[in-house]
Amino acid sequence: MAVSYMQSAYKQNALNTASPGELTLMLYNGCLKFIHQANTAMVDQDTEKRNLYLTKAQNIIRELMITLKSENEVGKDMLRMYEFILSRLIDANIKNDQQALQDAEGFVLEFRDTWKQVIQIDRQKRHGSGGQA
Repeated sequence: MAVSYMQSAYKQNALNTASPGELTLMLYNGCLKFIHQANTAMVDQDTEKRNLYLTKAQNIIRELMITLKSENEVGKDMLRMYEFILSRLIDANIKNDQQALQDAEGFVLEFRDTWKQVIQIDRQKRHGSGGQA
């Protein structure tokens, strides 16, 4: 019980002290976690869990869409990509489509890995040494 409490406290502290960039990275990682859990539920033919995890992944993508600054072309392109990811997650859920899930996962993975590099480059510029994200 104490270990569980300590893990919960650590996670809450990480959320409270994370920079906006680190929070975005956490969202990508959470989305990937839910995609993996949904995939396992698909394999297990557990419709209820598949729906639960895909709904959580969809909510994360929606949050990323809401917070995205889309005044410039890069932002508009990212918004279109998020819309595509969201549509693939919805297809995966409605049609039990593993290919749609893999499509979504591939794009989220690319976004996450790129975002990780951006954070590392930013840390190198600010601190002179590249902390790991």
